Amino acid sequence: MADQSIFIAGHRGLAGSALVRHYATLPSWRIITRTHAELELRDTAAVRAFFERERPSHVILAAARVGGIKANSESQVEFLLDNLRIQNNVIEAAAYFDVRKLLFLGSSCVYPKHAPQPLHEDSLLTSALEPTNEGYALAKIAGLKLCAYYRRQQGRNFISAMPTNLYGPNDNFDLDKSHVLPALIRRFHEAKMAGTPVVTLWGTGSPRREFLHVDDFAAACVALMERYETDQLINVGVGEDVTIRELAELIRGIIGYSGEVQWNSAMPDGTPRKLLDVSRIQALDWRARISLAEGIRRTYEWFLANWIDR
Repeated sequence: MADQSIFIAGHRGLAGSALVRHYATLPSWRIITRTHAELELRDTAAVRAFFERERPSHVILAAARVGGIKANSESQVEFLLDNLRIQNNVIEAAAYFDVRKLLFLGSSCVYPKHAPQPLHEDSLLTSALEPTNEGYALAKIAGLKLCAYYRRQQGRNFISAMPTNLYGPNDNFDLDKSHVLPALIRRFHEAKMAGTPVVTLWGTGSPRREFLHVDDFAAACVALMERYETDQLINVGVGEDVTIRELAELIRGIIGYSGEVQWNSAMPDGTPRKLLDVSRIQALDWRARISLAEGIRRTYEWFLANWIDR
C-alpha cells in the first residue's frame, strides 16, 4: 500500500481532535498536525512551504474561525476574511502538491434561512442566508464551491461535507464564543454550583436544532474519505432535532440543576429550524450511533474533567 498520511488541519478544535482520535485507531495512517503557532493557515507562503515539505497524501480541512450567534453577528468581517484565507490556502496547496483526496468541512448554516425542512443538499443558494452568520456562511459556500470546481476542472478528488451542530470533547465552553449546547452545560453547571435560583436564556426556546456527537462525525468523515466520490456536497447529521427549550431541560436534568429557567424573548432566536436531510449519507450505510442524552452525559463528564479548572 502506498504511504497514507493525513493532514488534519485544525486538530485542536472540536471536529479536528475527534478526527485525530479516530485516525489514531487506524494503523495504516500517519497523522500530520500543526498548531496555530507552528503553521499560520492564513499565510499563503507558509502553507505552501508546509505542503512542499510534508507532502500529505490526504487532507481534512477542519480548521476555521468559529463562534456562536453573538461572535458571528458582531465580527462578520473577520469570519469572512479569515475563513476565506484559511480554506483558499489549504485547498490551493492541496491541488498544487497533488493531494490524493481532500475533505472540506462546511456548516449547515450555508443553507438559506427559510429553506424547506429537512435541509436537502440541493437547497444551497436558493434564497437568502441567516443574517447573523452570513459572513461565515459565505466563506463556507466559497470553500465547497472551490472544491467542486477543482474536481470538475482539474479532476481533483476533493469532496465537501456539511455537518450539523457538533458537540463533545474539546468543545468551546466560553460563554461569549460557544454554541448553544456547550453554553447551556456551562450555564447550568455554574448555576448549580453557585445555588443560583434562576437561569435566564436567550430567545424563546422555540427554534429546533439537530445535534451530532463529534465522535460520530469523525466516523462519518472516515467513511466519506473511503467511499464518497462526487462534486456534490453531502450532509452529515442525525436526521432528528429538538427545540432549544427541550435541549435546555435535558441538560438541566443531566447536570441536576433544580432552579428556575426563564427565557428572554427580547434576544434573537436565529434560524427557526436547521434539520438536515441525511438520506444521501445513509445511502452510504452510515448512521449516527450516540444518542443525544448519552452524548451530553459524556460531554459533561469531559467538561468536569478538563474545563472547569481553567
